[in-house]
Amino acid sequence: MILVVLAGFGIYGLLAGPDRDHTPTPPGETASPAPSAPRESWTPGRPQLPPVVQSRDAETFARNVAEALFAWDTGSGFTPLDYTSVILEVGDPSGQEQAGLAGDIAAYLPTQGAWLQLRQYATRQYLMIDSITIPEAWADAVARAQPGQLAPGTVAYTIEGTRHRDGMWNDDPQTSSIDVAFTVFIVCPPTGNDPCSLLRLSQLDNPLR
Repeated sequence: MILVVLAGFGIYGLLAGPDRDHTPTPPGETASPAPSAPRESWTPGRPQLPPVVQSRDAETFARNVAEALFAWDTGSGFTPLDYTSVILEVGDPSGQEQAGLAGDIAAYLPTQGAWLQLRQYATRQYLMIDSITIPEAWADAVARAQPGQLAPGTVAYTIEGTRHRDGMWNDDPQTSSIDVAFTVFIVCPPTGNDPCSLLRLSQLDNPLR
């Protein structure tokens, strides 16, 4: 089915360029609004979220992005936009994919309204990764790409794991877990010392296989 509808528009974004309009939220998903401005600069005494650890190794970087994407805590004092900004900081340095990436990330996070509700229960989330693989469909996507459409060093990794949440309900600890799968599209320059960058994300549970 045309690479599973181009992995929820992730590959389309890479091959056709940055999104000009906000991608509709998939049914059953909630999304926070994409940030319209760069993250505020750091000021003394202002709490900061830990950055995504950068790497020149593609698989290591894909793992770091995946863990950061799912790691949030409603009791931390931060908002979904703060968590989005941290991911965007390791996004495409050219800026061509930033608008599309912002929308991709937003689909993985609670809306601001949902965040406020979850905060009442001190909800936290993290990801336990089971596997990271280059999907077979990626080779087909690369073969179909026109010359110059994909930057050298561009690669996709499909990640499967378990999303864990915990919180409190009537003073009783509560936990939940659910299997998830998704694909990250990254680029690692084959020359020089620049680290890998995140280009796009597939829809959650609509990965390349």
